[in-house]
Amino acid sequence: MSTKDWIEKDFYKVLGVSTSASPDEIKKSYRKLAKQFHPDANVGDAKAEERFKEVSEAYEVLSNDGKRRDYDEARRLFASGARPGGFPGAGAGSGPGMGDLFGDGGFGDLLGGLFGGGGGRRRSGPVRGNDLETQTTIGFHDSLRGVTVSLRLIGDTTCGTCAGSGAKPGSSPRVCGACNGTGSATRNAGGFGFSEPCRECRGQGSTIDSPCPGCHGSGRVQQARTVQAKIPSGVRDGSRIRLPGKGAAGERGGSPGDLYVSVQVAPHPMFGRSGDNVTLIVPVTFPEAVLGARIEVPTPLDGDVTIALAAGTTTGRVLRVKGKGATKRDGSRGDLLVTIEVAVPQNLSTKARKALQSYAEATADHDPREQLAAFRGP
Repeated sequence: MSTKDWIEKDFYKVLGVSTSASPDEIKKSYRKLAKQFHPDANVGDAKAEERFKEVSEAYEVLSNDGKRRDYDEARRLFASGARPGGFPGAGAGSGPGMGDLFGDGGFGDLLGGLFGGGGGRRRSGPVRGNDLETQTTIGFHDSLRGVTVSLRLIGDTTCGTCAGSGAKPGSSPRVCGACNGTGSATRNAGGFGFSEPCRECRGQGSTIDSPCPGCHGSGRVQQARTVQAKIPSGVRDGSRIRLPGKGAAGERGGSPGDLYVSVQVAPHPMFGRSGDNVTLIVPVTFPEAVLGARIEVPTPLDGDVTIALAAGTTTGRVLRVKGKGATKRDGSRGDLLVTIEVAVPQNLSTKARKALQSYAEATADHDPREQLAAFRGP
């Protein structure tokens, strides 16, 4: 893709954010759009897949401070009338060319590191691939016992035709004779020496005489792939897991980046989480709460357990069942926290109503609100 194509793409518009958007705003918009247009959610929809690629491409640039700074500067200059050499309309009367603004190295020197992982200058030799980010949703029980999930990604992978070298099979890149593989050269100007990217190899340190037909010399191709991600037991909602080497492929044989997976845990209708502890609300009858009882309660992973309910237990009391919660980082487990809730029957039989009336008469001398009298106003 030409430099002109890169500059004319409005990555801010692609992500639906302003040019002054904060990194958090950019990330939030990217996650929303990536989820909306992800291939897994739009099977067979070519337009959605293309939109997903555009969103990923925009995020790759705007999420990197160096790349975003270079991109903004390039667009500012482009809007002011500057044109890279070779652009349509770059002749007389079309405004200054990029070569005029940046010397003979041209506009490519400004964008040397914009899409290759650098910070404003091309790097010689292998370049590490970019880190990628995705998300997945797992069930509550899977979060406690761990699970392996399949993640479908679309992005740069190592070219299978040239194995990432960028050269046509049967050939290989050669060391640049102009810079001896350093990727830079010194230019004298008015008695001063300036270091600049080598014009022969454009800062790569090597040249490819016969580019690979599969990747056109980049060593990378964009395609869909499936990554197996092992989610550890005890993972919490919102956790971010790093998968080393599962990110975008490196350039010119460089190592791949990492993949970061944001894990969302689907809520459970009965169990909840409080740190490494699992929570559970258990209803009990009025007689059980007053007289005490032994009751069975479920655990998320270990079946039912029996707990002792002391006589006079009130609503809101929390009972702790040791070692029945989520797995901690040290391998031990949290607890199951059981909150007691006295159930009030909505429909009473005649016999039950008479029994409660008899109970009310027998305890008429007991006023549970007696202490409130001290706080009453005049």
